[in-house]
Amino acid sequence: MSPIVNLPKLSHEQTLEPIYLAFLSALEQSDFSGDIDKRYSARLAQATDNSVYQFLPQAVIYPRSQKDICLILKLANSSEFAKVVFSARGGGTGTNGQALTHGLVLDLSRYLNKVIEINPEQKWVRVEAGVVKDALNDALRPHGFFFSPDLSTSNRATIGGMVNTDASGAGSLVYGKTSDHVIGLSSVLYDGSVLDTYSITPEQVENIDSVTTNPLGQSLMTAIAGICHEKRSLIESRFPKLNRFLTGYDLKNVWSDDLSEFNLSRILTGSEGTLAVITEAKLNITPLPSARMMVNIKYDSFESALRHAPQLVKANATVVETIDSKVLNLAQQDIIWHSVSELIKEVPGRAIDGLNMVEFAGEPEEVEAKVAELTEVLDSQTSDSGAGVLGYQVTRDKTSINMIYAMRKKAVGLLGAAKGRRKPLAFAEDTAVPPEKLADFIMEFRALLDSHQLQYGMFGHVDAGVLHVRPALDMCDVNDERLLKTVSDQVAELTLKYGGLMWGEHGKGVRGEYGPSVFGEELYGVLEEVKGLFDPNNKMNPGKLVAPKETGELLYNVDSIKRGSFDRQIPVQTRDAFPDVMNCNGNGLCFNYSVYSPMCPSFKVTGDRVQSPKGRAGLMREWLRLLESEGVDVDALAKAKPLGWLQRTQNTLKATREYDYSHEVMESLKGCLACKACTSQCPVKVDVPKFRAQFFNIYYQRYLRPVKDYLVAGIEDSLPLMAMAPRLTNAVSQNPVSQWVIKRSLGYVDAPALSVPTLKQRLDGHACRGYDLEALQNIPEDERHNYVIVVQDPFNSFYEADTVYHFIKLIEKLGLKPVLLSFKPNGKPIHIKGFLSKFAKTAQSSADFLTQVHQLNMPMVGVDPAMVLCYRDEYREVLGDSCGDFTVQLSNEWLADAIKQHDLPRLSPDAAEKFTWFSHCTESTAKPNTAAQWQAIFAHFGAKLETVSLGCCGMAGTYGHEAENQERSRALFSMSWEQTLKAIPPEQVLVSGYSCRSQVKRFGGFKPRHPVQALLALL
Repeated sequence: MSPIVNLPKLSHEQTLEPIYLAFLSALEQSDFSGDIDKRYSARLAQATDNSVYQFLPQAVIYPRSQKDICLILKLANSSEFAKVVFSARGGGTGTNGQALTHGLVLDLSRYLNKVIEINPEQKWVRVEAGVVKDALNDALRPHGFFFSPDLSTSNRATIGGMVNTDASGAGSLVYGKTSDHVIGLSSVLYDGSVLDTYSITPEQVENIDSVTTNPLGQSLMTAIAGICHEKRSLIESRFPKLNRFLTGYDLKNVWSDDLSEFNLSRILTGSEGTLAVITEAKLNITPLPSARMMVNIKYDSFESALRHAPQLVKANATVVETIDSKVLNLAQQDIIWHSVSELIKEVPGRAIDGLNMVEFAGEPEEVEAKVAELTEVLDSQTSDSGAGVLGYQVTRDKTSINMIYAMRKKAVGLLGAAKGRRKPLAFAEDTAVPPEKLADFIMEFRALLDSHQLQYGMFGHVDAGVLHVRPALDMCDVNDERLLKTVSDQVAELTLKYGGLMWGEHGKGVRGEYGPSVFGEELYGVLEEVKGLFDPNNKMNPGKLVAPKETGELLYNVDSIKRGSFDRQIPVQTRDAFPDVMNCNGNGLCFNYSVYSPMCPSFKVTGDRVQSPKGRAGLMREWLRLLESEGVDVDALAKAKPLGWLQRTQNTLKATREYDYSHEVMESLKGCLACKACTSQCPVKVDVPKFRAQFFNIYYQRYLRPVKDYLVAGIEDSLPLMAMAPRLTNAVSQNPVSQWVIKRSLGYVDAPALSVPTLKQRLDGHACRGYDLEALQNIPEDERHNYVIVVQDPFNSFYEADTVYHFIKLIEKLGLKPVLLSFKPNGKPIHIKGFLSKFAKTAQSSADFLTQVHQLNMPMVGVDPAMVLCYRDEYREVLGDSCGDFTVQLSNEWLADAIKQHDLPRLSPDAAEKFTWFSHCTESTAKPNTAAQWQAIFAHFGAKLETVSLGCCGMAGTYGHEAENQERSRALFSMSWEQTLKAIPPEQVLVSGYSCRSQVKRFGGFKPRHPVQALLALL
């Protein structure tokens, strides 16, 4: 059969089961106040986590309150819905399918995310389960406290997830695990009743009516208190003696060591949602240390770092973290390295193959003394090459220490950026053994992996005996999928040999099959009994940890269905054509809670995981799979011509009546702002705007494009024509009637007015004009170093002519000769809307011209970051080798070079000259050193420049001008920009991005200056 080269209408076979449709219908007709999402896209977005598994849920439910959850579970407890099952979910950061389900997902992160009460005097906090860990610490910080269990996913992992997996991380030797901080929990049981659990005395256990009036709760407390008391000696002998504990179930610590207290919360903590839905937690909190110092120790090998760790623990360190050379090298290639490169300098003539990050926290005198004692030992070890120590650096300020931790945390995701089809995977990577046995264990672990010829990266918490090891496998290869099970079995056996656990930190998930070998038959039977008491009908996250007795084997195991089984249905050449789609490993950094983080604005403003890089990559993978199932040649499809206008019109008219999965993908992708923060902030560099343009290009072969797309794509061609009569153009476009018509007919709002006078008028007769290529070539070579070529962009040149004009004046003030290059379309607006053929032609024409200009050895500079960076990114991507050789610098890059090359005089500092710089999303993520560069430039010219780190302003090119996006655009502006701007005098605000300045003018009420304009005023 010949391959199809037209985009077909796509459908899927994953319809909702009748029992779930009936349940959701009944729920919708009840007093339920939350959201129910049955879209296939929403189900796909929740079908994966940070593991290799993919379980498609029936629907996603977002309860607004504990009352909603009670209603859900009470309804499901009726006999007609006996087969309806659930899994509670938070941040979705599980590494072994912990919250994945084929039933209903209860996502608590959207609404149940409040910090309810903070009690600094008694040192506790009460929170809802959906609160993100770092958000909780933001709330605690003003009170001088923090929630101390740490984890690498702390900017998106929720407290509910931490409680359910008994999470911990760096510093657990001192700060403990989540269970060490749980005072009490409020949970909804399978029958819809609420049970509050906290410490009670044996006498209260005997008189359980005084503790709770909940009959089910009474029976649970009484039964489990009796079981754990009766089996105590067996529990003591079988449970591993480790700092890190295990999920499912904490029979050992439900009673205190002296049997004076009983707390059922310890059973629920680490239960992975298999016993109840935890909705609130009362947690103890830790005072913030008044002093912190870190010693970064460099080693000649990873083994040296491991074997040195026990000495560092003996030095009473708060934290000892280790990473190997593979992880370190990946970090050095990432955007994050610029922030720590001075803190972890290279050792001349030596390779750093291991790194220990040793933190001390406490009172200043105590910390200083401990560091001094350690560095004295390190000095002697460095001088005589003892312990493999190559050198060390001491870091004393909290900001730098936090940057180092940010690098270490990102290392988890960075491993996914490894080259090749095999990617380091999380499946046996949270092993825990007694710390004194860790080095020998890891050497044997390495030998195990080496015997299978596997590459891997290692990092972790050596002070607690936990190391994260991620072997590289290709889940699209069936042989590698089998090897995953083999390695998993061998690692489970190896950890038992060393008295450890396979799941020491991240929860058990689908690895419940290894439980019997850890607990033994009798104790495993007790666990089954506990599950049966809490969840007799096996409805709460069934198939994980254990099942109730007499209900058969666990539903899930290490061999459960994986993402790779779907991905391998996509042809290799198609996977290679969409690498960003395929490389997403589900680490979820795009779910970062902070409004001050640039990635991902569309997720932040909607709270919808479909509107995130991870969600979009998952939807695109399914789209590619469905195309293959229809026999479509995707490569040929990308090059095909659109259907006829009449056929596209008919398809478009039927779009609201006929299901096409492509519409769900479009709904997700059109919400993307194309800010490109994901291309550098994502550890695996998922480039959503790139595959978004690829999808648009194909989608609109079947359906009509919105008229506004043609408006945006044609803007660079039309602006020079409109600028011939700017007053007339403004009169026609800016009056209320025209604006109403444009909004109604084109869906476009707040279109800016053309500059009057125009740039051409401002520079009439100026020496910078009139240069064509021949004129530039005629400039004598020995004079060219004094010339600066200004590359125009459509927005500044035609809408903010004063910015370009002032830049030219600045160049003159610096004693140099500006040349205004004739306007040539850049093509970025075309690319954003997915006109890829037209973009390729535009880019080729501009690239050919700029390559010729570049050969003249005169710097080319642009003032708008997004447009300049398009030459470096989209041009290289689309044109490849035919892009030519040219560089257009950002204005700050050129100024930094010019200061050195032309020995520009330094001006005396003027305390009155103070500014604050706001960056453009694309600029700050693609060029993270830009802030420091601008600060150095302003300091050179006698002014102080402060910088602020903010999220997206909400404009992002033309996104904010599209009527359907206006509400989101306004909301994004209010998240981080609005309040920050209000605190700064307008004359001090500097914004380098044209779209950001437009947004400030629109919603902030004033037009900020570009940094080059402020510099001109200084000179």
